[in-house]
Amino acid sequence: MYDGLTNYGKTDFLSQLQNKKTLFLCAIATTATSRIPGITGAGATPELTEYTPAADVELIVHGKPLCLPEIPQTIIKGEAAPTPAVITKAALELSDIPIIVADAGARIKPDIPYIKLGNKPGEDVRTGKAVVNAKEIFEKGVMLGKTLSKLTNHLVIGESTPAGTTTALGVLTALGYDAKEKVSGSMPENPHHLKYDVIQEGLKAAGYEEGEIVEDALRAVEIVGDPMIASVAGMVMGSTVPVTLAGGTQMTAVCSVIKGMENKFDFSNLCIATTIFVAEDESADINHITHQIDDIPIFAVDPEFEKSSVPGLKSYLDGSVKEGVGAGGAMMAAMLQEVPIDNIRFKIEELCNKIF
Repeated sequence: MYDGLTNYGKTDFLSQLQNKKTLFLCAIATTATSRIPGITGAGATPELTEYTPAADVELIVHGKPLCLPEIPQTIIKGEAAPTPAVITKAALELSDIPIIVADAGARIKPDIPYIKLGNKPGEDVRTGKAVVNAKEIFEKGVMLGKTLSKLTNHLVIGESTPAGTTTALGVLTALGYDAKEKVSGSMPENPHHLKYDVIQEGLKAAGYEEGEIVEDALRAVEIVGDPMIASVAGMVMGSTVPVTLAGGTQMTAVCSVIKGMENKFDFSNLCIATTIFVAEDESADINHITHQIDDIPIFAVDPEFEKSSVPGLKSYLDGSVKEGVGAGGAMMAAMLQEVPIDNIRFKIEELCNKIF
């Protein structure tokens, strides 16, 4: 039906969304976990990862970051892969879809209007005290989801959270899902062992084993999660319109929390939209994780960067970056507004040549 879009689930889900009024929300958060050397590529250095979420949404709104002198890029073997925020910006501009930013707990605040859901950034998961106010963030997310449902017919939720695949692994593991060596990552070499080791350290510090946290899904977020997961779970549960979770394996952790809080939650109005770089990531398995939770359709967009003249975009083909800032979901939302994938890629290239 849509060139460049692969369906891994229910075939009829998109029919209800075509040409519907759509709103894009990006939840931003940081976690001290991203300072662990080698755990994420979402920043030139571990310290600079804390600027990435603010810089990403500033780029989408202003066309450049204001909190950093340079635009976030992942450097792999000397080649700079542009932040996926440029993909999101291109898709939203072409489809004229508005963006709202929600701060779930970012250390660096963006210089744009945003909705405040959390007061504190996440801590290092190794402490076993990753999020101190998960319930409060969740409840505010529910309120926001209810409100936004009155403004749109389709809510697309993306995220920017450095080290988010590690915290996703933490929540999934704590809740008993088989996610070891299944979460994706922003680098060609996925540091699975490092991610697993820091999660085990966090669970041990909190006095838990894998799969023991079954009485309260938000407890898993508190111990080894991040603020974004709590906020987006709340938004989904508060929404009364169809929701597209725009992201990779981080969004499976969101679904696991929802399932843990309401076992009979109706997932029929929800899908995950990501990029082909996550869906076909041989070092991860988003489908395996999702199928353990519920019958949740996954859609993957291929921007066909092999056709691109921008070297940095071709880095995505080698496993760099893969997804982020709702890139896959933003592209799918634009395609639902009848914007061809070739047009999206041309716009991405135009922005890259202008911005970088």
